[in-house]
Amino acid sequence: MIHRAFRYKLAPIPAQEEQLRQFAGVVRLVYNLALEQRRDWWRHYRCATGGRLNYIAQARELTALRKAFDWIAAVHVTPQQQALRDLETAYANFFAGRSGYPSPRKRGVHDGFRFQGREIAVKKLNRKWSAVRVPKIGWVKFRDTRPLRGRTLNATLSLDPTGWHISFANEIEHEVLDNSLPSVGIDRGVTCSLMLSSGEALNIPGELRLLDRKKRKAQRVVARRKRGSVRRAKALRRVAHISARAGRIRRDWQHRVTTDLVRRFGSVVLEDLKTKNMTRSAAGNADAPGKNVRSKAGLNRAILEQGWHSFETLLAYKLEERGGYLCKVDPRHTSQTCSSCGAVDRESRKSQAAFACATCGHRAHADHNAAINILRRNTASMLVEEGHWPSCEARTGRGLAVSKNPPALAGGRC
Repeated sequence: MIHRAFRYKLAPIPAQEEQLRQFAGVVRLVYNLALEQRRDWWRHYRCATGGRLNYIAQARELTALRKAFDWIAAVHVTPQQQALRDLETAYANFFAGRSGYPSPRKRGVHDGFRFQGREIAVKKLNRKWSAVRVPKIGWVKFRDTRPLRGRTLNATLSLDPTGWHISFANEIEHEVLDNSLPSVGIDRGVTCSLMLSSGEALNIPGELRLLDRKKRKAQRVVARRKRGSVRRAKALRRVAHISARAGRIRRDWQHRVTTDLVRRFGSVVLEDLKTKNMTRSAAGNADAPGKNVRSKAGLNRAILEQGWHSFETLLAYKLEERGGYLCKVDPRHTSQTCSSCGAVDRESRKSQAAFACATCGHRAHADHNAAINILRRNTASMLVEEGHWPSCEARTGRGLAVSKNPPALAGGRC
């Protein structure tokens, strides 16, 4: 049994869109009121009732609130109850140390609500369109881009700069088969997005760089607008729209690439990169100001543009679905190690793209050389590609002797 999400673009009529915004606003209000009650009034509640504030207590008070205000009762009760459950989960995560203290939901950021699966119905209209029945709103059309599989557990309706979307969380019966496909190592970079150990180079669409320039230009326009003005709000919507479009292009490319990889390879080896540490600002502080802050900011932006973490997440669940696995290895010296003799010398990395071993003279593309080293770090007992022996990595350089490679045994195993 696996769980998958199916996301579609909604096409509501104006009256339905107004109802969707009303639902989102009321659900956001209920969440914020419940948060304020737990944060500021929990002592008064305990003294008055002798109990403690939790989901059950606040659900009872929600019933009284719906009786007192018709405009709250006009919104279906399930999304309001789901908001209280979200708050209960947020507090549980906070007390367990998994997250920070819950914060209020904001308009324009948290515009969404959730229904249970049994309350949602879907029907096919034609080859390209379907419709979903939303309680108290009716049938809303959506663009049917892929078939809906499994049993629906819940459905979330959300608003982003590109419009309203619905996401179905489904439970699918699935039997994992044996996967005997070969392994591959992948080196992630900025100039070359993905370099496979087989020699293939994959790059993100060039349109993302164009959109990044447009976004920075739009952000400069926002900086010149007066706070609270209509023109500033319009400029902010343009920035959000550009960011959302870039995100859609990136996710589409990542889905296509990861699907192709899991169809051809049974296991994938990646470097265990700490993206948060790699994109840390170099600005420093007043006592110890940083150096090359502008160039480091550009590098950070280029790294984040690649979407390394989301690529890893998509790859992991698709491999698991097909019986494969994702392995992460130590990234140290993968770009300085020769894939032919195993010598480690930083002088061998001549440039961003050129690798020339200072010990054996082996030449290759630097990213391809690193991808082969990443693949070999998966396990010491794996079959070695192309007849190479995975030599024990020994740090070499000035004044250090070159390590001797062990001879290959029968079958090419260690």
